[in-house]
Amino acid sequence: MISASKLATSAVSALLLAAALSGPANAAKCVRAGGEGSNVLPDVAKFMANAALANSISGLGMKAKGPISTSCKTNLLLTTCVSRQRACK
Repeated sequence: MISASKLATSAVSALLLAAALSGPANAAKCVRAGGEGSNVLPDVAKFMANAALANSISGLGMKAKGPISTSCKTNLLLTTCVSRQRACK
């Protein structure tokens, strides 16, 4: 089941990507896409961030270019990871 915070994060990511596509940088038809995932287990959080990234790129009809960069932070119990990658039309 997808939590409300994950849905909100996905919605914010989609809005940011849509804004990036409509700006002057549109000439290159490339954006820096992102996805976020959270879980108690760091490996699962990273997996979820990468899956969110792939969904974000796919949803925009773009193709991934280059390596994925991932950063993770752990609070008391929860690890949150953010994955980013260049995506082009």
